[in-house]
Amino acid sequence: MREEIKKIIFAVVTFVLVFLFLQQLFMPKYLDGANTHGNMIREYYRSAMDHNVIFIGDCEVFASFSPVVLWDEFGMASFVRGSAQQLVWQSYYILEETLRLETPDVIIVSVLAMQYDAPQSEAYNRMTLDGMRWSTSKMRAIDASRTADEDWLSYFFPFFRFKDRWREIGAEDFKYFFRRPQVTLNGFMIRSDVRPASTFIPNIPRRATYQFGDKPLYYLERIAALAEENEIPLVLIKAPTLFPSWHSEWSEQINDFALKNNLRYINFLDYITEIGLDFSLHTFDGGYTLNVAGAEKLTRFFGEILTAEFELPDRRNEPETAQRWAEKSELYHRIIARQLTEIEKYGEILDFLVR
Repeated sequence: MREEIKKIIFAVVTFVLVFLFLQQLFMPKYLDGANTHGNMIREYYRSAMDHNVIFIGDCEVFASFSPVVLWDEFGMASFVRGSAQQLVWQSYYILEETLRLETPDVIIVSVLAMQYDAPQSEAYNRMTLDGMRWSTSKMRAIDASRTADEDWLSYFFPFFRFKDRWREIGAEDFKYFFRRPQVTLNGFMIRSDVRPASTFIPNIPRRATYQFGDKPLYYLERIAALAEENEIPLVLIKAPTLFPSWHSEWSEQINDFALKNNLRYINFLDYITEIGLDFSLHTFDGGYTLNVAGAEKLTRFFGEILTAEFELPDRRNEPETAQRWAEKSELYHRIIARQLTEIEKYGEILDFLVR
């Protein structure tokens, strides 16, 4: 009888190990093109988690604010917890998780996603949710984010969602089995290429209403309450990008919300000239997103505001922290130099990978 039990235990353990191996192998590694965005959220867990400033939101944060510039010029340690089309409820649960791991001095949240009242697609959901560590925050984020066709268990057991990838399994799936390649630097996506904004403005039909939906408003209120509960200043921002359009009706609603909740709201579209942005030079995708040159200008402008209004400490006199950031700064400038060389030689950046 004892031998039979041992065989059963051995069979169960073997099955579980094989299942976990296949699950990890079949999970997408997000290594090509825009899919690298799927690695952004998980990179936070490699950080020291002693940041003064935490940015949360979609591409309007991960391509617009350079943590290295904030460090080099202001002595602020920061991280960008951004992901592609990060929805407001996802931002809330990412913030909830973050505040269990550290206590920043200031929280910055992008408001562009306020226009979405419902989940948009499984692909974008997974770019945010798959990278989160398992916690009650992740489970609630999945519940809030699932589209009608998504099964909750497919997040817990992604093998059943991605089992058909067996045809695509290649060397990179084994190479990055345990650890994904780094695609950002403290959450900032570095793009040095230039694609000027077009004079053509997409003809987007007017909406029936520009009133924010109940769901994003509910979660924005929870974000504000969470920041207040932890006694951390919250700043709502709209990045100075041209598309998708940020309508005046939306800005007015955010401004009203900020006044009601005693928050700072900065619409950087109002400061394009002061920032020094030129959309023939400072965007890599025709005005949808800033390139590194534009992000550096915006970061310097915002760094002055953060210094003046929140009295953040200059930490460049902390030896261990300064050494860590010196390494980040050296890598940052090396990446930019590499990208500029690739652009000069090939006319494009060959990949997004930091290392």
